[in-house]
Amino acid sequence: QVQLVESGGGLVQAGDSLRLSCAASGRNFSSYAIGWFRQAPGREREFVAAINRNSARTDYADSVKGRCTISRDNAKNTVYLQMDSLKPEDTAVYSCAGSFDGRNTHRIVSGYDYWGQGTQVTVSS
Repeated sequence: QVQLVESGGGLVQAGDSLRLSCAASGRNFSSYAIGWFRQAPGREREFVAAINRNSARTDYADSVKGRCTISRDNAKNTVYLQMDSLKPEDTAVYSCAGSFDGRNTHRIVSGYDYWGQGTQVTVSS
């Protein structure tokens, strides 16, 4: 069984940067695709970014494209989400998720099989 643990969230000012990490325990991490989602209070969970198992494919939501970079280090069982030029509207709980379909990236919640608990990102204006 895979467990995912997010870290790196916090309170920052608009324009700052954060790097979120998604650390996985369990076997076969390098076979999973990983996605990042976020959920703000009163809003539905939304897709942020995804990366396939060998980093050949990445995908970003339009709202973060050009400001975020997703990457992974399979030797460390970790996926990163570098977020730059943060805006107040980026405030949310950010969660990572793992998909057994490692060849592809996925934008929908149902495409993922394991979820972490999330880390809070708060951006003040």
